Amino acid sequence: METLLKLDQTALEKQLALLIETGMTVTADYGLKIIGAAILLILGWIAAGFVARAITRAFGRFSRIDATITTFTASSAKYAVLTFTVIAVLSSVGVQTTSFVAVLGALGLAIGLALQGTLNHVASGLLLVIFRPFKVGDAIEAAGVAGVVKAITLFTTELSTADNVRIVAPNGAVWGGVIRNFSAHPERRVDIEIGIAHQNNVDASMSLIRTLIGDEARALKQPAPAVMIARLTDGAVIIGVQVWAAAADAADLRANLNRAVKDAFTAHGIAFPTLPFVK
Repeated sequence: METLLKLDQTALEKQLALLIETGMTVTADYGLKIIGAAILLILGWIAAGFVARAITRAFGRFSRIDATITTFTASSAKYAVLTFTVIAVLSSVGVQTTSFVAVLGALGLAIGLALQGTLNHVASGLLLVIFRPFKVGDAIEAAGVAGVVKAITLFTTELSTADNVRIVAPNGAVWGGVIRNFSAHPERRVDIEIGIAHQNNVDASMSLIRTLIGDEARALKQPAPAVMIARLTDGAVIIGVQVWAAAADAADLRANLNRAVKDAFTAHGIAFPTLPFVK
């Protein structure tokens, strides 16, 4: 019995020693590979950011290169570096990248169907850069949101709203819908409707509005402003005002002109309608 116990203990020690040796061998072989792969992944991530920033700085030196192209190119280069980094990491841990690429090619159709939404955003981003319905810095309304364009990346369009909220919209949603570009033309027409009570002198009211427009520095002389009776309601005469201004001054012109009309009408005893009117 003692002999059997000694044999079992000896065999157990041998198995344990073999297990420890195998573990050390595996750790030596694959542990270094895993550490190397992790370091390679970190370096690749840093390199991707460095390439994106380098492209942004390089393109920024040339005034003829639009910021839209700069941000899109930098984003595309970043993702390209990350793609090569992932392939290099897989190769460093022993994965046959040639077989990996072949498998991806064989599964291309399935991957395309699964990622059709993402691929649509990439294609839409390319179309936005090529056809340029807007550029970085333009004030637009698209995909149900409005704001100033800050960047067009490989997958998304970034906007900043008037109250400084960052909005990230998928390129597919932006390209696939109606786009309103408020900065496309240097000048914009400001339309205002002003209601006065029926008992007022309409001609005198319209003349006063023309004077206020003439005193407004933001109002352009050409195209000439227009003041007319837009329509009649049961409770008011609706005076329509059309004034042209530089695109950047349109909002301020509207606000200032509304305030000036209110103060002038009050000073001259021109009554506003007591009944609400629908624009």
